Amino acid sequence: MPTPAAIRILVVDDHPFLREGVRAVVETQPDMRVVGEAESGDAAIRLHAELMPDVVLMDLQMPGLSGDQAITAIRKRSPGARIVVLTTYDGDAHALRALRAGAAGYLLKSSLRKDLLQAIRSVHAGGKHLDAHIATDIALHVVSEAPSEREIAVLSLAAQGNSNKQIAFRLGISEDTVKAHMKALFSKLGAADRTHAVTIAAKRGLIDL
Repeated sequence: MPTPAAIRILVVDDHPFLREGVRAVVETQPDMRVVGEAESGDAAIRLHAELMPDVVLMDLQMPGLSGDQAITAIRKRSPGARIVVLTTYDGDAHALRALRAGAAGYLLKSSLRKDLLQAIRSVHAGGKHLDAHIATDIALHVVSEAPSEREIAVLSLAAQGNSNKQIAFRLGISEDTVKAHMKALFSKLGAADRTHAVTIAAKRGLIDL
């Protein structure tokens, strides 16, 4: 019987220790091998085109292009690319953005040793792999109404310490409209006040602090 070809993997992360850790786990497996490493989104796009790996392990937060942007660019050039996100971001909004960009898997770095090999094999075989905690959060929030882009813009400015008057001026709307957006946000996020709304939105990945 012929031996199946090893799954060729590209690791993308700006932290060398993480890349070394992933390589150490992967190279214990006879059916996998790391064929390249990149420390930025730009390098990931270039190396993917050069190496054409079977699976890409992609961080989200990196210098230059973000992981989401790199995923979009890689998938535009190679629609069949199989990409697993490795991240510390456990918010459902982060995960949804990555999946919409074209990722087939979303794995928290805290679960690497437990779930990494299964995720690689599943995605390589054409399936998807979603961290159980993230999947639960997505399921909980998918039935609720998502904040609009304008509401997110209002909350982002509030998170930066702007008053309702300042938010109104910066967005070219009235203070009453800002208050209406805040009221809607409290309802959609299940928040008691502005600070609570900012905390919830940041945890879910709806805004960046």
